[in-house]
Amino acid sequence: MIDLAPLQSARLAALPGVRHGFFTRKGGVSTGIYESLNTGQGSKDDPEAVRENRRRVAAWFDAAPDHLLTAYQVHSATVFEASGPWAAERPEGDGVVTATPGLVCAALAADCAPVLMADAEARVVGACHAGWKGALGGVIEATVEAMARLGARPERIAAAVGPCIGPESYEVGLEFLERFEAEDAGAARFFRPGSTDDKRLFDLPAYALSRLARAGVTDVEGIGRDTCAEEALFFSNRRAFKRDEADYGRLISAIALV
Repeated sequence: MIDLAPLQSARLAALPGVRHGFFTRKGGVSTGIYESLNTGQGSKDDPEAVRENRRRVAAWFDAAPDHLLTAYQVHSATVFEASGPWAAERPEGDGVVTATPGLVCAALAADCAPVLMADAEARVVGACHAGWKGALGGVIEATVEAMARLGARPERIAAAVGPCIGPESYEVGLEFLERFEAEDAGAARFFRPGSTDDKRLFDLPAYALSRLARAGVTDVEGIGRDTCAEEALFFSNRRAFKRDEADYGRLISAIALV
């Protein structure tokens, strides 16, 4: 089996009966701007290459390709409870949870924050895609709530925020700060001055960790890697935009009961 060597959270890795990985761009078959482990079905990459890349990730979990579950992500707070492979097309949403061994809950990202969670005692795992819009809209709390419906308890859940755009790379306009202040009192603490008076630097991973705490999850960890700054390991929407590239690859982060 090809060694994809995903990054891991020490907290999640210590849990019995749980396997997880924050996969990098290494270990796949895609070429060009998608080199090499692009798992984004919505990208403009060769579909056969994407299928092979996803097959490799599924195989890392000893799972069939159709057991690797990613939703059609739309920056929402919609979370699905899975008991088997998708019956048809990928459903629109941004989180997947399961209590079924062998199903792999996964999230795609290319600067947004992937969040993996597990309650090893209840045997429930989940993954969600938390960009700024999803995090602000409550996708992290919705994932915890979906896990709770399957028997998990927030105080038992361990969670990790994976590689995402870091605060040094995430400069935004004042309207972005104003939206956060209007919808989430106290969110201003995650912003600091940018390069000019009308710019701010936003700390997405710290904000995601704060939303986990709000959901009652305190056993948390941030991987602390900046997808925009570390080109050798990660795809990045913002980096691609700055270079006027036509598209970008998608990273995958996944967790399963074993």
